[in-house]
Amino acid sequence: MDREFLIDLFADFGPVTIRKMFSGYGISADGVNFALSLRAGLFFRADETTIPDFEAEGSKPFQYATRAKTVVVNSYWELPARLFDDSAELAQWARAALAAAQRAKVKKRPKAKKAAPKKHAAKKRPAKKAAKKAVR
Repeated sequence: MDREFLIDLFADFGPVTIRKMFSGYGISADGVNFALSLRAGLFFRADETTIPDFEAEGSKPFQYATRAKTVVVNSYWELPARLFDDSAELAQWARAALAAAQRAKVKKRPKAKKAAPKKHAAKKRPAKKAAKKAVR
């Protein structure tokens, strides 16, 4: 999928930012990544709220192989193929993916750190002068 195809695909959803990433593109709205377009397909962000919808459509989570094992990324699921022909429903799924990404972003926000106690700057001591040896 090229950039122009993705822009057309998300036209009913609204404006998206498409950035080159890995072997494809990262797709974001409002500064939040919610989809990945890779060689393997188009993957939307998912969570416990939206995963059942993907499962009902027979979709699978994103996965890739390393030398040692296959890694399954449960936070991104393949978009059902039928949605490529239904831009209105694709926009609904994209909104759900964006909402899932926003929920994940809220969960990941770092907790406020307690103010660290102030460290007192160590006072510099005057350097000791080297004793001069009298040369006779």
